[in-house]
Amino acid sequence: MEPPVEVRVHSWLELIEALYAGSWREDIQRYRSPFVFRGATDAAYPLVTGLSRLGSGFERLESHLLRNFRKYARHSMVEIDTLWHWLSMAQHHGLPTRLLDWTISPLVAAHFSTEDIQSFDRDGCIWMVNAEQAHHLLPDTFRSALEEEGATFFTVEMLDRLAASLEDLDDLAEEPFVLFFEPPSIDARIVNQYALFSLMSSSSAQIDGWLQRHPHLWRKIILPAEIKWEVRDKLDQANVTERVLFPGLDGLSRWQKRYYTPRVPLRKE
Repeated sequence: MEPPVEVRVHSWLELIEALYAGSWREDIQRYRSPFVFRGATDAAYPLVTGLSRLGSGFERLESHLLRNFRKYARHSMVEIDTLWHWLSMAQHHGLPTRLLDWTISPLVAAHFSTEDIQSFDRDGCIWMVNAEQAHHLLPDTFRSALEEEGATFFTVEMLDRLAASLEDLDDLAEEPFVLFFEPPSIDARIVNQYALFSLMSSSSAQIDGWLQRHPHLWRKIILPAEIKWEVRDKLDQANVTERVLFPGLDGLSRWQKRYYTPRVPLRKE
């Protein structure tokens, strides 16, 4: 029986069980989860890209944003001058793109669902998407590329061989598809967060709509407000904190500010 699309947990132990469900691989006799994860501090917040949040006509802005980012940024910022290196760098530094941030680590996702203590009066969530099964729905050339490499996720080098431009990507299939790729190791933040990006083949397509058409590929774990403090404190003890995930003085300061903020009661209705 397929699990329900939304799973509401009631404790740290239930959360861990839900996050690691389905990770046993009989073929290799190892625990290797096929899922990727994304945490949100508010369960009501939809899966939308920075590009789509620009509003009406956002599709027409994508090429202008990327062109100007490449024009004004130093070319030494990317190791190889390809679209996919630039797109990764742009997303990493906050430019609105069609990408969404994900992670291979369920605990990193749990961090991002509990990083903002001002939202502890609201339910958070962690999205789980079976990336391996999602990649089974890719066009043949993309599936073959993964099989030839023996890879689970794409790299920017693989994407450059398959589609040199976003226009090429848009033309590959009549129906939009989603893929997951590992960005270059731009800095320690990318590495420590075990980061991935999702990419829709069309700038106008949204991953939440795509997931609704494929309900067997995903789950949404609801993290009730009343257990956020428990989850947060246990993540801190496990060293899953801003100090690790955002190396440097900024992350150190963010961690201490949150860690030493007194607990406040949940807001009453």
